[in-house]
Amino acid sequence: MRDIRVGVVEDDPAACQTILDYLNRYQREEGERFIVSAFDNGSELVSSYTPIYDILLLDIEMPGMNGLDAARAIRQQDSDVVIVFITAAPQYAISGYEVQALSYLLKPVPWFAFSQELKRSIATVRSHESGSMLVEAGADRIRLELADILYCESIRHTIIIHTASRKISISGTLTQLEERLSSQHFFRSNSCYLVNLRHVSAVEGQDCVMTNGERLRVSRPRKKAFLTTLTEYLGGGLR
Repeated sequence: MRDIRVGVVEDDPAACQTILDYLNRYQREEGERFIVSAFDNGSELVSSYTPIYDILLLDIEMPGMNGLDAARAIRQQDSDVVIVFITAAPQYAISGYEVQALSYLLKPVPWFAFSQELKRSIATVRSHESGSMLVEAGADRIRLELADILYCESIRHTIIIHTASRKISISGTLTQLEERLSSQHFFRSNSCYLVNLRHVSAVEGQDCVMTNGERLRVSRPRKKAFLTTLTEYLGGGLR
């Protein structure tokens, strides 16, 4: 499993250290791996925000931009990140609904409550992953809906991800991407193409015809397995 990216936003150094210690303890006891970034206030997070985080642990009461305002700004860029508020004032918790916060923790945060909420947050992240993936395209990190991907093409040492509206270039190999998407109904039709079975409209001769009209070659050694996998996919009523 990949590392979970966690952002901790807390202006109180002691409270922030407690959360960092809890994250380290959770890693040791549960076998998860976190990449953690800590911020002193909401403005610091929002000013440089890109949608790379899986979980944000947001203090609500902070000077300048508070946690609620930070969450509102973040939701304009990122609808997927899991937000958990941390507050000493439970009356603020109801406001979390407007920014789709998963939950809130009351200060002082006890270990058991923290570990339970973190477990629930990670489960939510894992469930999101079944329908999307995060890719690095140069300096940008982009979250792609898997259903939008038509196919992935290998050109030398670059992977071109073809969607209905754009093409995205990333580094890596088709084999690595195939492993990453092994349970998501993609099939390696030949050495150059990883095809999304959702978008195969027909198979004609040695070509599979995609929903956008493109024809992609299916190699002879792979054709039988391709047809079998496609038939199973369609027969399962999957979308």
